[in-house]
Amino acid sequence: MGILLALSSAFAYGAADFIGGVGSRRYSSWQVVLVGQATGALVMLVAGLMLPGSPATSDFSWALLAGVGSATGSIFLFRGLARGRMGLVAPISAVGAAVLPVLVGVVLGERPGWLVWVGVLAALPGIWLVSRETTSDRPARARGALVDGAIAGVGFGVLFIALAQISADAGLLPLAANQLIGAILTIVAATSLGQPWRPRRGVGAGVVGWGSASGVLGASGTLAFVVATGATSLGIAGVLASLYPVVTVLLAAGVLGERISARQRTGIGICTLAVATLALG
Repeated sequence: MGILLALSSAFAYGAADFIGGVGSRRYSSWQVVLVGQATGALVMLVAGLMLPGSPATSDFSWALLAGVGSATGSIFLFRGLARGRMGLVAPISAVGAAVLPVLVGVVLGERPGWLVWVGVLAALPGIWLVSRETTSDRPARARGALVDGAIAGVGFGVLFIALAQISADAGLLPLAANQLIGAILTIVAATSLGQPWRPRRGVGAGVVGWGSASGVLGASGTLAFVVATGATSLGIAGVLASLYPVVTVLLAAGVLGERISARQRTGIGICTLAVATLALG
């Protein structure tokens, strides 16, 4: 069940990225992200009030840290993409998001079996190949891309780690706080970088539509991940949730007709074998 929930999280995150990416082609990505974060916070707040739990102060603390991680990951990912460094930023961030929860899980006392380690080690190059663009970056840009991708990966890794620390009986209010802090930090970052984050008159409905759809899916992915960590280890859940680029690539191919390169097909095959190995482990 934990593996299925983690895969559901990857599907939701991947679909959210696809919808957010399509919306960002038409509107400002900052506007789409902000609406998505705000929508996710509202959905979690309503659900949390309808299904109250027993959150402790520590649960909200972890949720706030998760929000910082999510916002940091998104900000540096978008900065790298805006600079035309997709070829390095995306795979480094995805692999970083997978590796950090595994390492922290080991530090916290998790002892995966050898089949699990085989699956984890196989998933990393698979994620890299799926996320990697066919075009190469200029050597002069490689260092900046490594920095952007590494920080984004740490941010997403912190998101997964912090979400896993929220107690099972905390309910959904801490997740609403996680989404809200992400929205606030998105506004702060966009303002400091001089990026438009307020939906303009005449395009507001479009931004709200794309952003809301992405936000609901992203919130669903977060919820599925939190539940998954209660049924399986942090390392396995983190690796499986980090397979979200596979979903984004497949949706882009199926819906938009974008070509899947031989490298990406190889990566998808490796990720499929990795999932099977983790399930057997």
